[in-house]
Amino acid sequence: MKKIHLLLLKSFIRPFIVTLLIVMFVLLMLFLFKYIDDLIGKGFQWYIILELMMYNSATNVAMALPLSVLLSSIMTYGSLGENYELVAIKSAGISLRRAMYPMMVVVLVLSAAAFFFSDYMLPVANLKYYSLLYDARKQKSADLLPENIFSNRFPGYSIRVKRKDPDGQTLHEIMIYQTGKLETNQTVTFAKSGLMYRSKDDLYLILKLRDGVRYEEDAGSSGNSLPRQRLTRFRFKETEQKLDLSVFKIQRTDENEFRNASMMMNLRQLQHYVDSAHHEVDSNVKVNYNLVKAYMKYTTVPLTSSVIKKPIPADSIKMTGISDKVNTLNNASSEVHQIMDVLRNRADRHKETSKSIRRYIMEYQKKFTLGAACIVLFLIGAPLGAIIRKGGLGLPVVVSVIFFLIYYIIGTIGEKSAKEGDLSPLIGAWISIGVLFPIGLFLTYKAATDSALFDVDLYKRFFKRFSLRKSKPI
Repeated sequence: MKKIHLLLLKSFIRPFIVTLLIVMFVLLMLFLFKYIDDLIGKGFQWYIILELMMYNSATNVAMALPLSVLLSSIMTYGSLGENYELVAIKSAGISLRRAMYPMMVVVLVLSAAAFFFSDYMLPVANLKYYSLLYDARKQKSADLLPENIFSNRFPGYSIRVKRKDPDGQTLHEIMIYQTGKLETNQTVTFAKSGLMYRSKDDLYLILKLRDGVRYEEDAGSSGNSLPRQRLTRFRFKETEQKLDLSVFKIQRTDENEFRNASMMMNLRQLQHYVDSAHHEVDSNVKVNYNLVKAYMKYTTVPLTSSVIKKPIPADSIKMTGISDKVNTLNNASSEVHQIMDVLRNRADRHKETSKSIRRYIMEYQKKFTLGAACIVLFLIGAPLGAIIRKGGLGLPVVVSVIFFLIYYIIGTIGEKSAKEGDLSPLIGAWISIGVLFPIGLFLTYKAATDSALFDVDLYKRFFKRFSLRKSKPI
């Protein structure tokens, strides 16, 4: 490997790693801002939050990797152009295409790695992430006893605390309703104050109550079926009430319930699902007539019928009265409505199946578009950096964000249109690549021919000549 290739590789790899980490951090912050209300205040262990952030970072690679390739390529070639290193490379007889060769190899390796990541690792990360996020969002709040609210978060109890001290553990004017076997509030406890803390094994919430009274209602010992025959009241200076905390532990849902989603599948599973869905659609089309035929009592007799030699003409059927006509029309209308209901249900099922097929085909194609996006955005970023000749995080960031927004918006529109059936899933998945690839080739050609595409003085001189021509008298 030549020294010039090592120089270019070092100039590319460093900003690529830095920009990838920055973009991943920004996307992770967006995730935290979006779900902060669902995660804070629920008493999660620190490793649950860390695990969720790790899985989210893995799912963000599909967006962060193309943007990092675009930004780092613009920064690399912009910095080389700004420091006149590209001029020195060209003066040594090395064309821009040869200067792009080592980094193109790196980008091809990244594209292959992106494909294998999206096929093998991304489905697993999506499965872990969305299942854990689902369980975290449905988790109950860790604020077990809010002020001035009857809390029903503990099964069988309804508890109200009028006021809490700033330490969050000292309670005042406590009221506890406890449901008995008869599903009625058979035990009521009042206390002037109390202390709330967790047990050492974190399995129970202990309420140490002071200066209170407890009322208990019983069916009595006489064998009477009436629910309230005996009332017991006793006062206490101090007592304890244990509340089970197991309902506040995060309950993990079986991950197999999420495996049928398209984002949780690899190429082989997606292809198997699409083939099965197409087979189901074809079989449904074949049985539709048989299902509708049962509701059709009046059918056309074939000309070669072996049972009926001569069909009876429709105009030969005579109806004697108004009631016969009304009954005939009612029967016909009822049969038409029955057939319409059957067809509507079949049509809705066919529509949902077709939409699901398009969604899975889109996910199948996205396994390949991630690597292709890295190549196309590199073809845009490298020549663009050589043309604008600006390094650092200033102008390259602005230009890269603009092109990435174009890529992302076109891709999102194509994906939504394909899922709704307005576009073919193949076109919807590749439309953003198809739009940006000619732009990348055009910029590569302009950079290779030393075109002053972004030279402001060139455009000033052009408009100046144009205005002078307009101002000349005829």
